[in-house]
Amino acid sequence: MDITIVDKTKKITDTQLKLTSDIIEFASKESTLDLADDTEMSVTFVTNEEIHTINRQYRDKNAPTDVISFALEDEGIDELSVDFSEFGIPRNLGDIIVSVEKVAEQAAEFNHSFERELGFLVVHGFLHLNGFDHMTELDEKEMFGLQRKILDDYGLKR
Repeated sequence: MDITIVDKTKKITDTQLKLTSDIIEFASKESTLDLADDTEMSVTFVTNEEIHTINRQYRDKNAPTDVISFALEDEGIDELSVDFSEFGIPRNLGDIIVSVEKVAEQAAEFNHSFERELGFLVVHGFLHLNGFDHMTELDEKEMFGLQRKILDDYGLKR
């Protein structure tokens, strides 16, 4: 995986940046995802204020949230799916935006480490980039089951 990570808050440690990269790399090896080694994506760490602005602008929700995923392969009405690999262009999954303040708040709320919450949100966003969602009970069961498996296998258990 080619993962670009940007910490706009300057509050994420080098260890936490490595965790972010490592857990995405680990999750990308999940057989159900079938991702090529040159697949690209990004993760950006922001403040509550910035994610609030993004949430309002792109999701019409006037509140900060913990993670937002922008999947480049989400097809809208009348959009055509193109496989760029046949042209030698790596697949780009999209972008994950994470609120560092929400990571800290939720880690305290759920009584686990900042790192566990960080890993949870990054994997959650990563699965959204790969087409998973939790809009129906069946979809939720599938996504959350895979999310739990990845986190447990990686060693970030609750």
